[in-house]
Amino acid sequence: MIDIKQHPCFSKEAKGEYARVHLPVAPKCNIQCNYCKRGYDCVNESRPGVTSKVLLPGQALVYLIKLKEIMPHLSVVGVAGPGDPFANPVETMSTLRLVRQEFPEIILCLSTNGLNILPYIEELAALEVSHVTITLNGLDGKSLSRIYKWVRFEKRGYLGETGAKLLLGNQLEAIKTLKGFGITTKVNTIVIPGVNDHLMAGIAEKMKELKVDLMNAIPIYPVKDTVFEDIEEPTPAFMKGIRSQIEQYIPPMTHCSRCRADAVGLLGKDGPEAMRILNEASQLTVCGNDNRPFVAVASYEGMLVNQHLGEADELYIFRETPNGYRVVEQRKTPPSGAGARRWESLARLLTDCRALLVGGIGPKPSSLIGRTGIRIVEMTGLIDQGLDAVYKGLELKTIKKADAFKCGDGCSGTGVGCG
Repeated sequence: MIDIKQHPCFSKEAKGEYARVHLPVAPKCNIQCNYCKRGYDCVNESRPGVTSKVLLPGQALVYLIKLKEIMPHLSVVGVAGPGDPFANPVETMSTLRLVRQEFPEIILCLSTNGLNILPYIEELAALEVSHVTITLNGLDGKSLSRIYKWVRFEKRGYLGETGAKLLLGNQLEAIKTLKGFGITTKVNTIVIPGVNDHLMAGIAEKMKELKVDLMNAIPIYPVKDTVFEDIEEPTPAFMKGIRSQIEQYIPPMTHCSRCRADAVGLLGKDGPEAMRILNEASQLTVCGNDNRPFVAVASYEGMLVNQHLGEADELYIFRETPNGYRVVEQRKTPPSGAGARRWESLARLLTDCRALLVGGIGPKPSSLIGRTGIRIVEMTGLIDQGLDAVYKGLELKTIKKADAFKCGDGCSGTGVGCG
């Protein structure tokens, strides 16, 4: 049974007793904050947005299994970057499924900007993800446009107040939906003097209205080469005053450690042994098992991964042989028009496949197919490159994903084309 009281970030009493790990499986981000600079090979900084390594879902599971051997008190597994979990939904959801299957009693959590989480909340609840944090830095487009340089949503980039309002609207809708599913929800707010520090009481009041469980006011951490690099970090006394405003409406978090995307151990006490295991895991080749020897590919001609799954009447089925990769068959997909049933039927047709290579895929088929254990690789490029990534664990160096195949939240999974 999952004991949510063992979450050290949501319970100050659990802080010194239970450990957590952030699995760095989400490198891409869909917004640009003026206080953030992501780093993927960083060992010296202690802040969100940085990691020493990025893991594939299978590598993350191996890493976690080895961590549990040396940290039996590890109670929480989270995904918090170094980008945003739902700018990398395939990797994030695949990781959560693997972890839940292996560790049915562990606490699962996420930290996200909230822009693209909405299509995945239903499955998050099914996976018993019990805690979600959304970073929300204001309640109006004008102030938020000073904090965010751009927002990318459903193939398009948005600047200024337009992007800020889009982000805020999605965040508020996500919070309502999370609470509707009974998921403990925390809001992180970066306190930026002269920009949004005067808005904290109003944010707290709104979060109380939305039944948010906890609000974490975090002082800005000035990062070199960002727009806000010259803004001074608020003093402890200043932050105490901010939290006193917040607690008039909602419980404030008071023990935040501003964790890295690869944080592990007790809060504030990350261990070097865990970093060694992380480095080893990042170099592992992790393949499917012998019961799933094949890889399915959405392709127009059998040479390139270049077709959206919703448009594929058939899939090429490949396997690895001593003489390279070969096509074993062209397998018909279920007919369109059946909605979610189409993707459930397709998942059953692919039980012998360890991965599915597609030029594009919507959230609904990605969720329904991915939860069966099939790794989904969204790419555009040579089929052999995708197969090398699956069978040999090689880095996927692919042609830039075509916007024609890029599928956003509007892809409802109706089974009539766009998945």
